Amino acid sequence: MTADGVRRASAAELDAPTLHALLRLRVDVFVVEQECAYPEVDGKDLLPGTEHVWHVGDGAPRDGEQVAVAAALRVLEQPGGSRAPRRVGRVVTAPDARGRGLAGLLLDDVVARHGDVDLVLDAQSHLAGWYGRHGFEVVGEEFLEDGIPHVPMRRRGADA
Repeated sequence: MTADGVRRASAAELDAPTLHALLRLRVDVFVVEQECAYPEVDGKDLLPGTEHVWHVGDGAPRDGEQVAVAAALRVLEQPGGSRAPRRVGRVVTAPDARGRGLAGLLLDDVVARHGDVDLVLDAQSHLAGWYGRHGFEVVGEEFLEDGIPHVPMRRRGADA
């Protein structure tokens, strides 16, 4: 855990209770709250190059959970080696933890550690300005994903 409460682990380092808490939060928000029926468990969470980053917020696990997760995201290695862009995805904050800046802490952590290479993501369109405050720029046309408008975004790496 970092000084600001950010936690991170590779797929191999995740224990079952933490993985369950991460996946449950994403399903609760993306599938249930946003009413998008899609396969949230997509097989990418356990890939060797996947990095999970999360924050426990106030540290209290939700009902039935052993591990607290208030906000989370994942970083995927893209094909092409160590200089290839990293894909940030599944950025999520629990409803009762919103407005505390937790997702921003997670994104700042990712930028600080992977800022030498380009970072890419597909943002829900209404969040493009928020990602823009973290150095991301819209790089393409708006598109629909699961009925929600998204835009492709990129943050240029320091070595780009």
